[in-house]
Amino acid sequence: MADQDVRLTSLAHGGGCGCKLSPAVLRELLSGMPAAAAFPDLLVGIETGDDAAVYRINDTQAVVATTDFFMPIVDDPYDFGRIAAANALSDVYAMGGKPILALAILGMPLGKISNETVRAILAGGASICAEAGIPVAGGHSIDAPEPIYGLAVIGLVNPDRVLRNTGAQPGDALILSKGLGVGVISAALKKAELPPEQDRALYATLVDSTTRLNAVGHTLAAIPEVHAVTDVTGFGLLGHGLEMCRGSGLTARIKFADLPLLEGVAALAQVPYRTGAAVRNWESYGHEVVLGAAVQEWQRDVLADPQTSGGLLIAVAPAGVEAVLAQLRDAGFAAAAVVGGMEEGPPQMHVS
Repeated sequence: MADQDVRLTSLAHGGGCGCKLSPAVLRELLSGMPAAAAFPDLLVGIETGDDAAVYRINDTQAVVATTDFFMPIVDDPYDFGRIAAANALSDVYAMGGKPILALAILGMPLGKISNETVRAILAGGASICAEAGIPVAGGHSIDAPEPIYGLAVIGLVNPDRVLRNTGAQPGDALILSKGLGVGVISAALKKAELPPEQDRALYATLVDSTTRLNAVGHTLAAIPEVHAVTDVTGFGLLGHGLEMCRGSGLTARIKFADLPLLEGVAALAQVPYRTGAAVRNWESYGHEVVLGAAVQEWQRDVLADPQTSGGLLIAVAPAGVEAVLAQLRDAGFAAAAVVGGMEEGPPQMHVS
């Protein structure tokens, strides 16, 4: 019989978006993929590493399609399901779309996890989909050596209002909607070295951030000054910011002091608590980042920290900044802040 008290994270070699292949490895694997030029209605494919695919149906409708799954970032099965579902839905919201249905992706090590645990994972995912107003309409399951859960999500968007990680313009402000540090917190929790009260507080911070839906992305698409959007996930702020820089042919400048951090992250990162994914991320793209002399090692770790179900990074013309911030704060993103801007120059990130 499966052990109902087994720690989910003990069955996985990684967790959350920290499971993703490094940016360098992914670029190498995709480098030989055929171009999609033969499909003129495919508005967004793999060319710029965007958050989801977009396929035009007619002049007013396009399908947004994505899939995202990973191994447990927390031990509570219900919370694991909620986090994984929110993370998958985020890709559709980041494209300016609205989800319409989801399919579950499930891999479980039979004999190691109880049926009750698996049901709780599925229930957690279904609860987030219900919050988003969509059904889990089916899915697929396999016997796997490590627990895996996520969703394939289908959404709709107006072809004229697709938000991409390209299209940022010189002079745009960069806004980040959520605090950074999910990977740092998860690394600290996994060590199980913290006092119980601190452990509970950090866990609550992690779950609150990672289950907050980025549904505001759909409404941001109606703001004409918004030029580019991406969600910050496994490649960290630097990795996803670089994708925006490459796609837009611009340089981004950010100030570390302006970045919102989740409660307690600064102290934890200085211990240091870090994930292996943060190290792999930096090794993949560090040569494209210019760090100021005052930027410390722990700050670099936070910049490369993998964010599971992270916030939106938004490039917006100055005239639209207040409207974007107002929408974000009305949607519950109290930490949303201007963190830098875009300017002419090579596709690099500069951090001061």
